[in-house]
Amino acid sequence: MWRSCLRLRHAGRRLLNPPRGALTASVRPGPNPLIPARAYALPTERKRFYQNVSITQGEGGFEINLDHRKLKTPQAKLFTVPSEALAIAVATEWDSQQDTIKFYTMHLTTLCNTSLDNPTQRNKDQLIRAAVKFLDTDTICYRVEEPATLVELQKNEWDPIMEWAEKRYDVEIGSSTSIMGPSIPARTREVLVSHLASYNMWALQGIEFVVTQLKSLVLTLGLMDLHLTVEQAVLLSRLEEEYQIQKWGNIEWAHEYELQELRARTAAGTLFVHLCSESTTVKHKLLQQ
Repeated sequence: MWRSCLRLRHAGRRLLNPPRGALTASVRPGPNPLIPARAYALPTERKRFYQNVSITQGEGGFEINLDHRKLKTPQAKLFTVPSEALAIAVATEWDSQQDTIKFYTMHLTTLCNTSLDNPTQRNKDQLIRAAVKFLDTDTICYRVEEPATLVELQKNEWDPIMEWAEKRYDVEIGSSTSIMGPSIPARTREVLVSHLASYNMWALQGIEFVVTQLKSLVLTLGLMDLHLTVEQAVLLSRLEEEYQIQKWGNIEWAHEYELQELRARTAAGTLFVHLCSESTTVKHKLLQQ
């Protein structure tokens, strides 16, 4: 992950030129069905209206500039992020747009907007509880009783990550074939609530975003701990679907599009969490070595 930050920093150095003017403009993207309702919905596309993207450091953090206009959130707040690496990543999203701005590809921008505006007005405790509640319907906790080949596949692929999580956090999670799902011990919830409380508000927005993509808190924890790659987590979350596709076939273009979109959203959310969780002091020390 540090290497990713370094690449972002070097690739985005040219974005750090300050704007010449003081004009500001609000860029207010509006609905995207791919983003959870609590996050901002963006328009599908818009003609690119700027030439250059740059970053400046203000009192509240790092700002994104489109030509001489300062980027703002849908609620007209100044778009300011807490770390330089995150600012570079967001600026890269804007800089990579061609003649048409495809807002549905700009997941980092959307997550920043959600963190800045907090449209549902949830506090840290509510964000944590929402993420932990996913244990009740966690993808890898629900097992089938047949066919035998799928039962074996779930056991072989999901049991190792479940065992890792239980050992890593010293909790019991378990699985079930019942429609009611497993009975999650109260202590397990308490431990995971305590663990998530170590993250800041921005990172928690990203964690919940990833949880909703994978439909799994366990897989999300594996991603945050770098125990799983994005590709592994996505495939594990789609295990039953991939099994059915291999058995019965699929509409190739639709399947590939859906898979790539899920990977993109999961990767963006994971990167967002890590960039929001970094210690600036530690990062700078590492860069000086």
